[in-house]
Amino acid sequence: MQTATPAPRKAPRPRADALRNRERIVTAAREMFVEHGPEVPLDEIARRAGVGNATVYRNFPDRDALVREVVCSVLDRTGAAGERALAETGDAFEALERFVHTSADERISALCPMVSSTFDQNHPDLEAARERVERILQMVMDRAKAAGQLRPDVGVGDLMVAVAQLSRPPAGTACFSADRFVHRHLQLFLDGLRAPARSALPGAAVTMEDLRQA
Repeated sequence: MQTATPAPRKAPRPRADALRNRERIVTAAREMFVEHGPEVPLDEIARRAGVGNATVYRNFPDRDALVREVVCSVLDRTGAAGERALAETGDAFEALERFVHTSADERISALCPMVSSTFDQNHPDLEAARERVERILQMVMDRAKAAGQLRPDVGVGDLMVAVAQLSRPPAGTACFSADRFVHRHLQLFLDGLRAPARSALPGAAVTMEDLRQA
C-alpha cells in the first residue's frame, strides 16, 4: 500500500497585529535613535512603541538588527519618494526635489552614520537598500541632466554630502530648534543645482564611490 506524500506546508504569513507591532517598533526606534543616538535602551524603545520587551526581541534579536532595519526602511522610503514623484509628474527635477526633502524629513543624515559605527556596513540587506536608493537617485539625476534641468557638473555624491550637511543636527544632539530652517536651506541648494549653471565648480563631480573611499 503506497502512502501519499503530504503536500509541503506553506510558511504562515505574519498576522496583521504582528506586522503592526513590528512597524511601531521601527518607527519608535527611528525617533529615539535620532533623539538620543543608537545606544538608547531597547526597553525605552519598547515603551514608546507600546509593546513588551519580548516583542522587540522576537522581531529583532539584537540592537544591530534593529538599527539596520531602521536605516534600511529610511533608505527605502527616501528612494520611493523619488520614484513616485517621477511616475506622478514625469518631471525629473521635481523628483529630485522630493527625494532631497524626504531625506531631510526621514533624518537620513542622523541615521546613516550609525551604519559605520555600530555594525557591518556590508550586510546584504543594507547593501541592497543602499544600492537601490543610489540607483534611483542616479536615474533621476541623469534624466534631469538630459532634460537640461540639472547642471552637468554634479554627481550623486555631491547631492548626498549637501543633504547630510544641510539637514543636521546629527543623532543625539538637542539642536532641533534649527529644524524650521532645513527645508528653506535645502531649497536654496536645489535652486543652485538648476541648469544653466552660473559658475564653474572646482574639482570633479563626486560619486558615491568617492565618498566611500574618503
